[in-house]
Amino acid sequence: MSRKELIRAYGDRQNDGMVQMSFVLPVAPSARSREAAKIFALEHGLTDPLVATMEACAEGYTFFVVYGGSKHAVDLAAIEVPEVTTRTLSRDEIELIIKNDIKRKVVVVGACTGADAHTVGIDAILNYKGYGGDKGLESYKGFEAFNMGAQVENEQLAARARAVGADAILVSQVITQRDCHKENGKALVELINSQGWRDEVLLLFGGPRIDHKLALDLGFDAGFGPGTKPSDVASFVVEQVRVKTK
Repeated sequence: MSRKELIRAYGDRQNDGMVQMSFVLPVAPSARSREAAKIFALEHGLTDPLVATMEACAEGYTFFVVYGGSKHAVDLAAIEVPEVTTRTLSRDEIELIIKNDIKRKVVVVGACTGADAHTVGIDAILNYKGYGGDKGLESYKGFEAFNMGAQVENEQLAARARAVGADAILVSQVITQRDCHKENGKALVELINSQGWRDEVLLLFGGPRIDHKLALDLGFDAGFGPGTKPSDVASFVVEQVRVKTK
């Protein structure tokens, strides 16, 4: 039997379980609304709640931050989460792998599929400017990147990727109402499988509500969530393409 590794929130000292919660109540700021916020926090299990912030955010609405104790702990040893384990390489390392091991340009095609019109994610990974000071795949000498933009149908994406001999397809999904991101992603995987070339291409799934486990469940090779930088994606792609090249 594995040993438990219980952890609690850290506030003023180790394992004191102190947390804060924020919320808006449809009341104007007052002593009565402050008390309502305390009771609201108590109902959620916080002990000795302290209203640290009470600010009007609109007429008849108040924003609260409440600080208090939580009795809950998490067993870290019991948590198993699939993660992308590829080490993030430097730009020079990536370029050397492409030059010495792959010996050709790595081709990547990306798009926001279905009705999704939010290109901020795919642009951050593919476009030259990149994200967080990390330049996109277009900036690498060893990559040939095609950004198809937004509202691209799966059939269009698959056709373009096949036409240019893509090593990897990047799908970005920001809109998630009614799990449309899952439906779009799964449909792309099924389409490429039905066309008989799934083994020839890497499929990467990204977005604010995407993680590696979800991507694997849908049939992708990897999932990248919030905070992903172009070098993270570039490192994964070149390592996988290098394996296929051997």
